[in-house]
Amino acid sequence: MGWSLRGLGRWAAAAMLAAGLLAPAAHAQTSGKTIRFIPEADLRSLDPIWTTAYITRNHGYMVYDTLFALDEHFKPQPQMVDTWTVSADKLTYAFTLRDKLKFHDGTPVRSADCIASLERWMKRDGLGQVMALSVAEMKAADDRRFSIILKKPFPLLLEAIGKLSSNVPFIMPERIAKTDANTQITDPTGSGPFKFVKSEWVPGNKAVYVRNPDYVPRSEKPSWAAGGKVAKVDRVEWVYIPDPATAANALAAGEVDWWQQLPPDLVPQLQSNPDITIANTDPLGSIGVMRFNQLQPPFNNEKLRQAVLYVIDQKEIMTALAGDDQRNWRTCYSYYTCNTPMASEAGAAPLSGPRDPAKAKALIKESGYKGERIVIMTATDQPIVDRQAQIVAERLREIGLNVDLQAMDWGTLITRRTSKEPVEKNGWSIFFTWFVGPDMINPALNFPIRANGDKAWFGWPSDDKLEALRAEWLAAPDLAAQQRVAAEVQEEAFTSVPYVPTGQFIIPTAFRKSLHGVIVAPVVFLWNVEKQ
Repeated sequence: MGWSLRGLGRWAAAAMLAAGLLAPAAHAQTSGKTIRFIPEADLRSLDPIWTTAYITRNHGYMVYDTLFALDEHFKPQPQMVDTWTVSADKLTYAFTLRDKLKFHDGTPVRSADCIASLERWMKRDGLGQVMALSVAEMKAADDRRFSIILKKPFPLLLEAIGKLSSNVPFIMPERIAKTDANTQITDPTGSGPFKFVKSEWVPGNKAVYVRNPDYVPRSEKPSWAAGGKVAKVDRVEWVYIPDPATAANALAAGEVDWWQQLPPDLVPQLQSNPDITIANTDPLGSIGVMRFNQLQPPFNNEKLRQAVLYVIDQKEIMTALAGDDQRNWRTCYSYYTCNTPMASEAGAAPLSGPRDPAKAKALIKESGYKGERIVIMTATDQPIVDRQAQIVAERLREIGLNVDLQAMDWGTLITRRTSKEPVEKNGWSIFFTWFVGPDMINPALNFPIRANGDKAWFGWPSDDKLEALRAEWLAAPDLAAQQRVAAEVQEEAFTSVPYVPTGQFIIPTAFRKSLHGVIVAPVVFLWNVEKQ
């Protein structure tokens, strides 16, 4: 279909021009108004380090800030950091925080807070875990200055601490960041542009944020997560409406201002409304993911995981998920975001070739599968998840697998996927999700490809060869070497199958034309947005 980064750039530019999205100056005054926003899911967890769920990541961007942040050119820029230096031997990074940074409880942001936050993040995040192997110590010189001292150079250090998406190394007060990394925090005190009003939080219904009057934004214009984060309204209400028809009616009637993820089948209905803008605010698109539980039978068997590759049809899944208009999706037979430097089809023949149920059944027989129950979790309030699950469940039944498709809401799914129990004890076998393009562009950022057992993302794959190749990629000296090793990583991934890529797609967003300043980025940001 000829989908390229250049084409995506045209989409983004067209969306900006048509919707008036070009950002105004960073220092405009707040309007004193409220934005009512329909988020992608119900907010259940307040801990963006404990979970990778994007709804909690988005909550994190409302209330927290970061040391560095990724801009639209994929470059990490200082955010909470004022100045920084790196020694000639690349082993000591010294940082000075911006002046007058405050947490929502009025206490100053200190070096100790940053160090404790990074320590907790490094225990959970895939790239953070790799960074931790190179860190000798982190120490404070005073309340505004601290250093990260390495045992060996780690060229991706700024990219790591300026990571755009889950898990984002948000900075929390030391007293909160000292919480065990495997225990959820419940105190949402941050230092970001908005404050979370916990007393008004109603899981399953509403989450409320108010402007942080003590937040001092940077002077630069907004660029993805970087630049000036100016709260231009006094209040933001996340209103959870799981039924698409109800959500569409609320937007059309002006009861809400912005619907984050618009199902493709409702685009024609809302397109005809002169008060509504439909746009693509994500220039890279998202990647569908089918994740196995490799800790429990039957997908602890590599042959059975390989069998699934032969019956997955990305075109079928993407059509159900993103509609018939192929401008909104593409097949992507890579473990990396297509049309980015590491992407290739190395090792992808089982997924990219014609469907082969006979080959799948032969591999099922080789695996020794005895009809064990396979629990596929689906979230009925997440069309992206549910449409993938419905199709794949049927294809797996057709090749003789005993599939139990269990429906729940997304909040329940992201909690249940942490369970390592067998299906008889409310465990699981497969779930579906998606990742924004920047999360998947190389072996360092693609954390679902990590295969380090208990420390891996939910599903807990273990593959020493894959881990060794990933380490080799991190040490590769140039782009050519990185691309060579990335292909080897992918070939091994198509052998051990930590997950199945299900395609690359765009999720349109819809908002009323009374909103201005929406930032074009792979993550939804609510700063810089004005309401007239």
